[in-house]
Amino acid sequence: MDKAAIVTEEEARDSSATPDLWKLVTVHRVEELKSIIRMLPIWASGILLITSSSHLHSFVILQARSMDRHLSPSFEISPASMSIFSVLTMMSGVVLYERVFVPFARRFTGNPSGITSLQRMGIGFVINIIATVVAALIEMKRKSAAAKFNLLDDPKAIIPISVFWLVPQYFLHGVAEIFMSVGHLEFLFEQSPESMRSSATALYCITTAIGNYLGTLLVSLVHKYTGNERNWLPDRNLNRGGLDYYYFLVSGIQVVNLVYYLICARFYTYKPVEETTERNKEEDLEEANEHVSSHILKDGGEEEKRGVTKDE
Repeated sequence: MDKAAIVTEEEARDSSATPDLWKLVTVHRVEELKSIIRMLPIWASGILLITSSSHLHSFVILQARSMDRHLSPSFEISPASMSIFSVLTMMSGVVLYERVFVPFARRFTGNPSGITSLQRMGIGFVINIIATVVAALIEMKRKSAAAKFNLLDDPKAIIPISVFWLVPQYFLHGVAEIFMSVGHLEFLFEQSPESMRSSATALYCITTAIGNYLGTLLVSLVHKYTGNERNWLPDRNLNRGGLDYYYFLVSGIQVVNLVYYLICARFYTYKPVEETTERNKEEDLEEANEHVSSHILKDGGEEEKRGVTKDE
């Protein structure tokens, strides 16, 4: 990539010609592109986090439909409303993170943010794995309750188990979002060049899109390779499926993704944000001083010319 900033002999011969920006760019532009490419392995690790949590909007709702959702004899919760627990966790958790966790961690690390963005993402990955394992264990409990009351073959039956058994996984997924998603966006924003931070935000949005597509692909592959008789994700009767196996599969994929992330984070070199900022300030001051100096010299030259004219 450095070759893109090297002036060839042909270009050097005709110095007055306008350079072709597709063939010759400044060193600054080359370094900006390097910064973006250096972030891509860390960026890619966030895709599977979205894939692993995509079931919150599909299979968990099917689970909730088959469980007791009553808060009182006459009032019951809508299955799709269960996601409110994840939202509430994120809303309250972000405040607690900034007001409690960051000052506490700052005492030990000396980092103004408490912990680095890579450490924050790593914690989010671990919590998300725990959340998926908990989801698998809760599904096993739901199916055992259905077997106990002989409701495995009745897909429309309400199993006598409270829907609030699903709250722990919503809570854990919300905590994982606080660490991973916020840390992911913070990492992309801080480590990207200043002129390309909007592109870094776009990369974060692309992560969500690719993650959801991979979630759909994973479900299709499970449908295809688990067969019709023992399908893990049946269309009609979830009680006879293997949703818990699917959750364990997703947990295993996340463990592999965590190992990949740790390797990438181990070899990643942070961009020195403070040093870069100070260097940019110094460069701006030097440019300003040069600009002022040129104006002073120009004004001084004009005054000398005027003085000579008057003498004449």
